[in-house]
Parts: sequence; C-alpha cells; structure tokens
Amino acid sequence: MLTILGNGTVQAGACDRVSRRDFLSIGAAAVGGLSLSQLLQLEAQAGIGRSHKAIINIYLPGGPSHLDMWDLKPNAPAEIRGEFNPIRTNVPGIQICELFPRVAAMMDKFSIIRSLSDSDGRHDGYQCMTGHKFGERRPNGGWPAAGAWVSRLGGPVNQAVPPNLALMYPTGNRTWGEPGTSGFLEISHNPFNLVGRKPGESPDNMVLKDISLERLQDRDQLRTALDTFRQDADVARKLESVNTYAEQALGILTDSKLGEALDLTKEDPRILARYGKSDPKFQRDGAPKMIENFCIARRLVEAGARYVSLNYSRWDWHGGDGMNFPRSREEFPLLDQGLAALVTDLHERGLQNDVSVVVWGEFGRTPKINKRNSRDHWPRANAALLAGNLGTGQVIGATNKFGEQPDRRPVKFQEVFATMYAKLGLDAHRDRVFDGSGTPRYPVDSGIEPIAELL
Repeated sequence: MLTILGNGTVQAGACDRVSRRDFLSIGAAAVGGLSLSQLLQLEAQAGIGRSHKAIINIYLPGGPSHLDMWDLKPNAPAEIRGEFNPIRTNVPGIQICELFPRVAAMMDKFSIIRSLSDSDGRHDGYQCMTGHKFGERRPNGGWPAAGAWVSRLGGPVNQAVPPNLALMYPTGNRTWGEPGTSGFLEISHNPFNLVGRKPGESPDNMVLKDISLERLQDRDQLRTALDTFRQDADVARKLESVNTYAEQALGILTDSKLGEALDLTKEDPRILARYGKSDPKFQRDGAPKMIENFCIARRLVEAGARYVSLNYSRWDWHGGDGMNFPRSREEFPLLDQGLAALVTDLHERGLQNDVSVVVWGEFGRTPKINKRNSRDHWPRANAALLAGNLGTGQVIGATNKFGEQPDRRPVKFQEVFATMYAKLGLDAHRDRVFDGSGTPRYPVDSGIEPIAELL
C-alpha cells in the first residue's frame, strides 16, 4: 500500500509516532469481479440504501476470562468463583460482572455467547480474524480473514474508503497484532491497516515522503509518484497490485472521508469524552489501551468502511505482575465505558440496524484459580459479547456449574462469522470464490449455519 505523509510534527502520546492528521494511507479495495448491477443487487438485498451494513471486530489479545466477565459462577467454591460478584442487568435473568455497570444498564442492547466451544488454544488472533483453526488444512494462499471476504463479496461503499480496514497495533507477540490477510483472494482485499507495523513507523513500508497532505490534490504529481513506485517495486505481488492502487488512490485523494474519520478533533468533545481516556503505552507484548479507537471504528464505518478490526490491550494474566484480579479492576471499567459509549453512539446515530459488533479473545480461562491468584489458558470454554445489528438482550448457550465446558448450545467461531455475514446480506453458502486450484470456496465451511437466535 502507499502511504502519503503530511508535514506535521509528531504528537505527544501518539503510539505510532505519526499523528492521524499527518498521514493519509492509500489502499486498494476493488469490487472484486462483481458487476455494478450485482453490487447494487447485493446492497438492495441487505437493505442498504443511503446507509450500509458493517462489522466491528474488537479483539482482546491474550484470552480474557469468561468466568470473571460474562459467565460468573457465584455458587461455585471460592477457588473457582473468584473475587467478583455478579450484578443484575436491565434484562431480567441476565447477570454479569460488577465491574461492567454501564453494559449492565443497557444489556438489552447486548447479547452474550457463553458457550464458544472450539477455541484453538493458540496464543494468537487467527481464529478471531478468520473463524478457522490455525492447524487445519488450508487452500493455497491460506484462508481469507473475514474482512477480506466482506471486501470481495460486498465491494466498496465509495472510492474514498477501502471496505476492509484495521486498527491493529503491532505487538511484541506478533500474532496478537495480525488482522489476517486476503488469503487466496486477490491481494487488493488485504486489510488496510491504519496504524504502524512497528512503533515509530508509518502503516506501510512504501512511503512517498515527498508528497504532503497540502499537495494531495495534484493528480499529475500523484501519477508521477505512482509511476516511480511501479518502477521501484521489486516484489511480484506488490507489482501486480500497482494498477489497483493507482485506481483507488485517485478516488481516495479526491475525497476527505478517510482523513476526517481518523481525525478525532472533528468529533463532538462531549461524545468523545464518553469513551474514556486512552493509554498509548503498549501493554508488555500486547496492544495499547487505545479506547478512543472504538470511536474511530464507528467513524470509519460512517465514512464507508464495511469491516473494521482492532486489537485492544493485553489480557494474558497468569500471576506475578499480571495477576488476574488486580488487572481486572484496572481493565474492566475502561472496557465497560468504551463498549457502552460505542453502542450508545450506534443507537443515537441510527446505526444499530446496520452495524454488528463482536468482542472476544482467543480462549477462556481456567475455572480453578492458580497459586498466583490468576487463571491460566482454557480453550474448552470461551465467551463473546455482541451488539448492534444482532438479536440483543439475550444469552446464547451456557457452561456447566464450574464454567469448565459448554453444557448447552455449543457455538463455533465460524457460526458467529456466518451470523454476521448474514446480517451483512451475504450468503455464506451461496457466495463462492474459486481458489488458485479452481476449487470453489465459501466464507464458512459446509454445515456451518448462522445462529438463529441472533438473526
């Protein structure tokens, strides 16, 4: 991808040391073989008029504790139930952790899956991005991430904003910062990441530093820069995508939607204050606590993004300086504030029927508390919080009395994606793409259906 930097200075506290107002990234998001009439038909089927359907995927790297957040066991022995009490929500019969009072007060606008059953057990975001287990057989090129499927089958809403965007910070544990790839799909459907791959670097390694934001309207100069880039490109995959970048770059540069969506100075300060204050420090080998990115995700969707993925903080607490309950007291209230603000925003702006939100990690945590007053990895049970364009005010599934494993309505990661695809207007068993070997591929595996209760 191409990145065009402005002439501004580095803002204090900017994690990537580049102000959002000082760069505009130029990416590629092609319609991917759909004719205009087919694209319009897809949007009509999805109920898209002036608005559009979208997904916000909030990934919590490290495995947040299902038992301490969404699936408390107050009647279990002390070594299992932990230190937190459940509180009532505004939906009778649903209780969640006492440190999420804002979410509890608007539980009718959320739903909980308490029975995710097929967590891979790996410490990475691959399953939260693709729905697939890491070790399963893959087609040549690999499985596309969900955003790549959405980009390929849905196409762009407008030429100013790529459909598949990411706010995935690079992490010390590399796999916690990867938004997935386009896999066997065209490279143009790769996620367009809006933050740097390494601290101190701009989002991509192809930077036209001689073009500032003040000169973006000069199309001739842009064409010259793209020609230079084409000549210098030394990787075949990059070279193949240059024409797509060139076509999309002009569309992006002639519209300010993407730049404005990234600029939080254009947000109502009273609304932005709802989200809480971000902490730009990276959490050890995890992501920073950039809670304001929840607001940016909403702004990107409004600007035209169909899919936004982001990573938030670090949730791998075993003991020592990462003790489960002290860290929970720090992390839960800010997450509570940010999620409540995001969902309130969606409803106030009339987007609750257009945007699906999922919040999850790669696995749950051990029911039995370890000797360091923490919980370890536990792939046998996991949970997710959902909101927006999904059936809300309910709990899907349940675990046994100690939270060890689902004992009612087990749910797979791919079922969650199938549900969100359906709400986007995509048919995960009809909309197919042929991989490089000529094999037809679908967004989810055969036999995987949307979760009926959420439709």
